[in-house]
Amino acid sequence: MAFCIITDSASDMPKNVKEEYGLYVMPTPVTIEGTDYFDGETIYPEQFYDIQASGREIKTYHISQYMFEEHFRPFAQRGDEVLYICFSTGIAGTFNAARLAYEAVKEEFPGFSMTIVDSKCASIGYGLVTERLLRMQRNGASRELLIEAAHFFCEHMVHVVTVFSLEYLFRGGRLSRTSFLAGTVLDIKPIIIVDENGSLKAVEKVRGWKKAQKRILDMVGEKGKALESQVVGVCRGTDEEAFAFLKEQLRERYHVRDILETQVGCAIGAHTGPGILGIVFLSEINEKYQEFLK
Repeated sequence: MAFCIITDSASDMPKNVKEEYGLYVMPTPVTIEGTDYFDGETIYPEQFYDIQASGREIKTYHISQYMFEEHFRPFAQRGDEVLYICFSTGIAGTFNAARLAYEAVKEEFPGFSMTIVDSKCASIGYGLVTERLLRMQRNGASRELLIEAAHFFCEHMVHVVTVFSLEYLFRGGRLSRTSFLAGTVLDIKPIIIVDENGSLKAVEKVRGWKKAQKRILDMVGEKGKALESQVVGVCRGTDEEAFAFLKEQLRERYHVRDILETQVGCAIGAHTGPGILGIVFLSEINEKYQEFLK
């Protein structure tokens, strides 16, 4: 019997972390012109953004109850206990589907124990939560401490995000036609956070792509705590130049030593387009967990 920490592919977990810890990542589905693909399993970000640029129809949906049952059942059969760090309920219905699946599998295997944490995070936000928990587990943290830490990290994870184009937010119904047209003419870039409910929320608007990058960097300094001693997550779509700028500035301005970097996959990229940039970090540090993160 093992205590297993798992997540889903909307966490955009980097390949090296998955390989280092043998992390089980459940793939999120995406439909391209009527055909289902699975993020990180049958389609990867580079392919996805090429397809998106071609204008083909793309739709996303969360992992279904049936899919979750198929993922959970092997853990139950082995007698493992599971801690699942889940995509935010403020963005997708993943948590409810997972909960129903757990209840169904538990009827088959009454001894099966699983904790599902609604991360209220997106992309590398809960990828970073998962990475920290895996590191703590490797360094000897107890089951109880890991579950407690999962809630702490999720509650204090800050996301600051911007996108190059408003087109995909408009397509997804997150922006009116008037705002889309006016914003495009004026070169408006939204500054987006994940709020306390785990929902995406535009909090500011700036003009110009470079100013948007600088603004999210400023917000790291305004909201972050002990940045030099924590791992900071940075994600991108396809803009490698802007990505390099963010990483350079994090090291130069805030003396960040450790960066968890990733490319945004289908679950988020379908709604933001290729021009997404984001930084995630903690607003509070708890020394009780720090000793297991060294």
